Amino acid sequence: MEIILGKYGELALKGLNKNAFESALIKTIKKRLSRFGDFRVYSSQSTVYVEPQNESCDIDSAYDEFKRIFGLIAVGKAAICEKNLDAISRCAVSYLGSELENAKTFKVKSKRADKKFPMTSMELSAEVGAYILDNYPHLKVDVEEPELEVICEVRDSVAVVHASQERGAGGIPNGTGGRVACMLSGGIDSPVAAWMMARRGCEIVGVHFMSPPYTGEGALYKVERLAGKVARWSNRFPIYEVPFTDCQVMIRDNAPEDLFTILMRRSMLRITQMIAEKEECGAVVTGESLGQVASQTLKAIQCTDDVAHMPVFRPLIGNDKIEITEIARRIDTFDISIEPYEDCCTIFTPKHPRTRPALDLVIKAEEEMPALKELEKAAFEASIFKMFRFDDEVSL
Repeated sequence: MEIILGKYGELALKGLNKNAFESALIKTIKKRLSRFGDFRVYSSQSTVYVEPQNESCDIDSAYDEFKRIFGLIAVGKAAICEKNLDAISRCAVSYLGSELENAKTFKVKSKRADKKFPMTSMELSAEVGAYILDNYPHLKVDVEEPELEVICEVRDSVAVVHASQERGAGGIPNGTGGRVACMLSGGIDSPVAAWMMARRGCEIVGVHFMSPPYTGEGALYKVERLAGKVARWSNRFPIYEVPFTDCQVMIRDNAPEDLFTILMRRSMLRITQMIAEKEECGAVVTGESLGQVASQTLKAIQCTDDVAHMPVFRPLIGNDKIEITEIARRIDTFDISIEPYEDCCTIFTPKHPRTRPALDLVIKAEEEMPALKELEKAAFEASIFKMFRFDDEVSL
């Protein structure tokens, strides 16, 4: 029988809290795979097993979903068989036949979790390897860099045979890391930042600032599709769409042009914190990377955080654009992010933004706009709530 396997990463190191993390992981897996059929999901020896209970189960779709579940460092399909040499050898040849046929070199790696099994790991590898060579004489053994690695695991109740596993989503299970509000633009960075915090077990609440009529339906739809992409990893992704035009116009018409960007960021952070408090979030998340643009210099970040009364997490702060883009491609947000729709951060951009703003000048500029706080409150109250889930059938 073909099954799905997932190996723990840091969950195995959680000590007395391990059971709570395991329970959250199993709950998520059952929820996420239920639409593909009836699967038995259980864990043993830091491994998750997903077993189809009937032939109607769509194991290929379930496996594709499984690869996006946080908490697993490696995933793969496998076959289970009886715990004896003959059964393991036959299973290796029958289950991995096509891979063995197409490979030139291989090796067998055995793991003997059941120490009562009457063969050592090296003995089992040698015997299974010999059986494979008898059936595929074109193969050669290469223990250093084989094209195919055949893995035989002797567990408590069964033996498991599979090839090398794929990289899993990593991180820790959904919902185990608290709740955070993430400022979500239509660019490359912020969806990656949201994904990275979801990977640390956080429930994400998105906050998107829109500026009609300067930003249109295309820009909003772009952000909603990005939210849908992140939700495929995070279980769900609620977002608040905040009408920010009045705040931006107030700043544009009443503040020094070179301070516009930093004043806008402070205003957005104040509104995001209102939403974070409403949603009982413990922190705000942004997609900023140090020095990437004028508003992300150290001095500019200091000026922005002056209005913060809760932690502001910047998971990308030390990453360069190439590294961020690699993650965006992995999570399938990159192609949407580069679509040519302007967001509120790119309109009214000053020609020469100040990269080292002085906090006293920024505060003075805000004091000359007493109505700004009321506009921020109105924007918060007028925000529109939408929910995106991992199983939404939307155009992504």
